Amino acid sequence: MIDTSHPNLTRRRLLFVGATFAAAAAMPWSAAPARTDIRRWQGQALGAHASIVLVGAPEGVAREAFAAVEAEISRIEAIFSLYRQNSELCRLNREGRLAAPSPDLLAVLSLSRAIHRETGGLFDPTVQPLFAAYAEHFATLGADPAGPPPAAVEAALAKVGLDDVAFDAGSVELRRPGMALTLNGVAQGYATDRVAALLKARGFSDMLLDIGEITAAGAGPQGGGWRVGLSRGPDDESIAERLRLTDETVATSMALGTVLDGAARVGHIFHPRKGAVAPTFARVSVVDASAARADALSTAAALMTGQEIAALRARGRDIRV
Repeated sequence: MIDTSHPNLTRRRLLFVGATFAAAAAMPWSAAPARTDIRRWQGQALGAHASIVLVGAPEGVAREAFAAVEAEISRIEAIFSLYRQNSELCRLNREGRLAAPSPDLLAVLSLSRAIHRETGGLFDPTVQPLFAAYAEHFATLGADPAGPPPAAVEAALAKVGLDDVAFDAGSVELRRPGMALTLNGVAQGYATDRVAALLKARGFSDMLLDIGEITAAGAGPQGGGWRVGLSRGPDDESIAERLRLTDETVATSMALGTVLDGAARVGHIFHPRKGAVAPTFARVSVVDASAARADALSTAAALMTGQEIAALRARGRDIRV
């Protein structure tokens, strides 16, 4: 996922779900007995639409919970946003070093390193210089549709490499000049996990969250799990696969779901060793217990070949294409 408040981005379609999640469409409400204990919330999280459905929630209790959710989202944005100039991430990118990082930032960096290793380096949050190079190029009037000059791409690639990010409880340091991080490929999943944990701590056990990624808990209004549909791709919102989720998450990445160029050929997910590449699959989804892990894995899988995805599946990862 990506913060689409950037002026050079074009969101082509919902990155996930399409026809079956929004509002009542996550479940066939018309086929279920009418209920008066279903509460809904909608808002924004890290630049994307967010929504929550709670089952079995008294109105006043749900209202207080939603206020706590909004405060938690604001707290997370103050860490991970690329467009809040005083966020932890912006200060790190601007200065190259951040003292006393939050536990949340350290947790996401630790997970990023683990997924980086699991995916052979394909998940790499240091691709922000590549994003900047392509976005700047396509923002220029009359830009070459083939993309930035090879020298500009090579210069950006020279700043990419998660192994040159050092972090511990005392500080985070970017060890190459010009390095910068984007955590858009994992932060929305992390936000989803944090909001789910907050609601569970308040006693909610039956809910469906879309805080950038989809998390389901409990059996849903009809029982048997929450029904979620996976759309086919950024240009096709028809349903490719239907899932029933109970106490698990699904994260989806579409390499061309958000594009930088007018021809819709350069998406927001960059290969850390090549730059912009044509994706093998229009949509990749990962089902996992952790939204953050599913988010990071789906981001990397959006760059993978069928053989590479098969290798992840062989290690027990639930990947849908």
